[in-house]
Amino acid sequence: MRIDPEGLKISFAILGCAIMVWVAAMSSGWPVLRWLVAVMVCAGLFSLYFFRDPERTVPSGEGIAVSAADGTVVDVRRFPGEGKDGAGRIRIAVFMSVFNVHVNRTPVDGVVTTKTHRDGKKINALDKRAEYENEHGDTDLATQAGEVRIRQIAGLIARRVVTRAQVGDSLRAGDRIGLIRFGSRVDVFLPDCYEPAVRPGERVRAGETVIARIRERSISGTGGF
Repeated sequence: MRIDPEGLKISFAILGCAIMVWVAAMSSGWPVLRWLVAVMVCAGLFSLYFFRDPERTVPSGEGIAVSAADGTVVDVRRFPGEGKDGAGRIRIAVFMSVFNVHVNRTPVDGVVTTKTHRDGKKINALDKRAEYENEHGDTDLATQAGEVRIRQIAGLIARRVVTRAQVGDSLRAGDRIGLIRFGSRVDVFLPDCYEPAVRPGERVRAGETVIARIRERSISGTGGF
């Protein structure tokens, strides 16, 4: 299975330190160092598991949006007048535990128009304040149905938001855009023409689970944030 480059760097660093501690343990004979080596090896192996990046099969069909993250849907809400055009938006929020795959993917086909990153707090991602007070990164896509925003939110354990998609990139639904280290949440904001296909409490998989469908076939392409 593929491992994300972030995970390879972290895992090799931990395992490299474990080797050095093992050499010290052999020369000193201190049992506590051997226990430390065992802990470090477990941490390095868990890091490889955490940063796993399996292939996903994107479902076929027009007018669908797939999940941007693995995890549990924690909120599905309609916001009136959230866009720059005054149109409403549908937000679908997914919480990722440390045991979920953490590679994030784009929910729909589109071109990256804006990419922003805001520093912030490390509040638990399930706390409502985390939506705008925590460190987060926004990636906006121009799509046939209007602007779509992917918001990667750091949380209590998450220490870094990684967004690899760049302005001007043309993405297909299910393409990898980045990840969040060690937990947290991803919110997807869709144009009001979409109808949610999931409910809070449902488990979803990035790039595979359909989270919304366009309920109106008229596509304006003029929405924006």
